[in-house]
Amino acid sequence: MGKIRDPSLADSGRKKIEWAESRMPVLMRLRKSHSSEKTLSGVRIAGCLHVTKETAVLVETFKAAGAEVSWCGCNPLSTQDDVAAALDAAGVEIFAWRGLSPEEYYWCIEQTLKIGPKLTLDDGADLIFTVHTKHPEYLSHIEGGTEETTTGIHRIRSMAKEGKLRYPIVAVNDAETKSDFDNVYGTGQSAIDGVIRATNVLFAGKNVVISGFGHCGRGLASRARGLGANVIVTEVDPIKALKARMEGFEVMKMSEASRIGDIFISATGCKDVITKDHFAVMKDGAILANAGHFNVEVSVSDLENIARGSREIRPDNREYTLQDGRRLYLLAEGRLVNLAAAEGHPSEVMDMSFANQFLSILRLAKEGKNLKPDVYEIPRSQDEQVARLKLESMGISIDELTKEQQHYLSSWGEGT
Repeated sequence: MGKIRDPSLADSGRKKIEWAESRMPVLMRLRKSHSSEKTLSGVRIAGCLHVTKETAVLVETFKAAGAEVSWCGCNPLSTQDDVAAALDAAGVEIFAWRGLSPEEYYWCIEQTLKIGPKLTLDDGADLIFTVHTKHPEYLSHIEGGTEETTTGIHRIRSMAKEGKLRYPIVAVNDAETKSDFDNVYGTGQSAIDGVIRATNVLFAGKNVVISGFGHCGRGLASRARGLGANVIVTEVDPIKALKARMEGFEVMKMSEASRIGDIFISATGCKDVITKDHFAVMKDGAILANAGHFNVEVSVSDLENIARGSREIRPDNREYTLQDGRRLYLLAEGRLVNLAAAEGHPSEVMDMSFANQFLSILRLAKEGKNLKPDVYEIPRSQDEQVARLKLESMGISIDELTKEQQHYLSSWGEGT
């Protein structure tokens, strides 16, 4: 038996899942093709990923393919309780509810592992970390895993580099049909959606500071500009900073941007991006949000230490009053604003990410035991398969190379 907040919410959650299914044609097509053959029959999967309606479609696709699944959320504030209730009612062993304490969060992960997984699926690598550090007894049975997000991939690559990784991980995040779509368009839209839901603030005419110009930051900057904001980018990578400038965005240090910003959204994957030195010079009314995986980018402890008081001014929005009377507004406790204050990425873009998850789990179910512990990329053929299926679902057809064109592109003899 799992543990959720409120079983009575199941009907509401089921409606959300059905809506997501109608917007995820690639994953539903994979479900249909693998459910009759029960391709994952006998495979036990432990999953640690945001419990949203889109995740539910993935979980139920695994079950339709014959897998036994145990699941938990990968963020204390991202679980949609009605979706968790719907999965529980459908017989999924799930340990997740919104508002977990740190102790409850890791308890849920540990309960999920009791399934004795053959494969793991993670978002942020907390489940992988927990197996390796607290429950190595499960490692002998695990043949592989997948990782969904940039922060998790960084952690796992560090483990592999130090020789600490004990089973193979497929870097789902690094697939083009994931990072160039989910991270860019998904984060760009859903994080700003979260800011708007928590504040109802007008973006037009505001100075919006985006920390980090990777895939997520690029999407955020583009969407903020589309809403009429003046976008300022801060970076530590000179190449990314140059890309941001060439895209027409202002680029400066955070020490400068903090004086003029109205809305700050971090998307770096690093800690202490916005700290007390920045809070000290911010405008009265500045809004602080984070779109990176962990709640370490905006230093909440610094903010609490320098504030004379705080209060929740509206859901997912805490007002901090500083000693001089200025007010700063922290959204969603500094956690993922798109999932804590909104619904996460739209179903249409998660369709591709979760199709890659499903196909990667299929690959590991067949090949995992023969792979050495390391981080593996998704094959180009899989990326193209997902893209083609998505295009087909959109009614789009594309050209194909002729034999002559293929020969030309693969040879070196023809010149001027």
